[in-house]
Amino acid sequence: RPFTPRAAARTVNPTPRSRETAGLLFGVGAYGLWGLAPAYWKVLAAYSPVELLTQRVFWSLGVAFVLLLATGSFGAYRRALRAPAQVLPVALAGVLLATNWLVFIYAVSTERVLSTSLGYYLNPLLNVVLGLAVLGERLRRLQWIAVAIAATGCVAYVVQIGELPWISVVLAATFGLYGLVRKMAPVEPIVGFGVEMSVLAAPCVAVAVWLAQTGQAQLAFGVETPGLGAIVAASGLVTAAPLLCFNAAAKRSPLVAAGILQYIAPSMALVLAVAVYGEPFERAHAVIFGCVWTALAIFTVESLVHARARRAALSRAR
Repeated sequence: RPFTPRAAARTVNPTPRSRETAGLLFGVGAYGLWGLAPAYWKVLAAYSPVELLTQRVFWSLGVAFVLLLATGSFGAYRRALRAPAQVLPVALAGVLLATNWLVFIYAVSTERVLSTSLGYYLNPLLNVVLGLAVLGERLRRLQWIAVAIAATGCVAYVVQIGELPWISVVLAATFGLYGLVRKMAPVEPIVGFGVEMSVLAAPCVAVAVWLAQTGQAQLAFGVETPGLGAIVAASGLVTAAPLLCFNAAAKRSPLVAAGILQYIAPSMALVLAVAVYGEPFERAHAVIFGCVWTALAIFTVESLVHARARRAALSRAR
């Protein structure tokens, strides 16, 4: 066929369907990598979660600088650091992210991967509550029912076990608040990631120095073997790779599809916890997971129906 301008446009510009397919693949990649994260941190479970957190921040900062230079965003990064209106909310987001990372690493190292799975199952429902409390959003009837079912499961778990599933709650709360703060901060994702890691670097340096002076440092930068050093250094890529896939997916895939894909990560963590690491799945777990799964099913179906009705209404209005 002759190479016409129209054919060239079809070659350069992807169709909406191919763009959406690429978005779904990026989304599966992002949540799949997040779902495999417990397997990576399990390899390093013998080391202090605090020290692993400092290492993760250091190596993630290095990856962030590479990304900033590769995308020509270093100027925007420097401007963000000098603008209080930008750096303060991103700094808060960094603190929330570091807390989330620390609790996650601690949970994996203490054989509580099942708790991380529950936390990220709870996260979508908590986001709805945050939207209600902070952004003034209104919940629809079925959304209220979904939240109530999940809350009932949590109460039943506390009654049976006698303690709050604090790891799950902290993971869900910090990740939900992180997303809320980053949503309100006017900073591009890669620039924000660089600012977050830069803000966290100073306290992490202080912690690393304290660990070294008190003889508690196990890793530092002169680790026991080159292989271990490579595994620790990979924490930067383990952090950045799913983040890049997620940002690519967010630009290409529908919001509803992204909402469904987010269940991949906790589902993979659940399989790893029970089938691979042999963590017990007891009656209390069955109750709380059953309630949360039921709530998520109601929430997801309601969101799909509402989105379809809204599109239909918009098309009729045109």
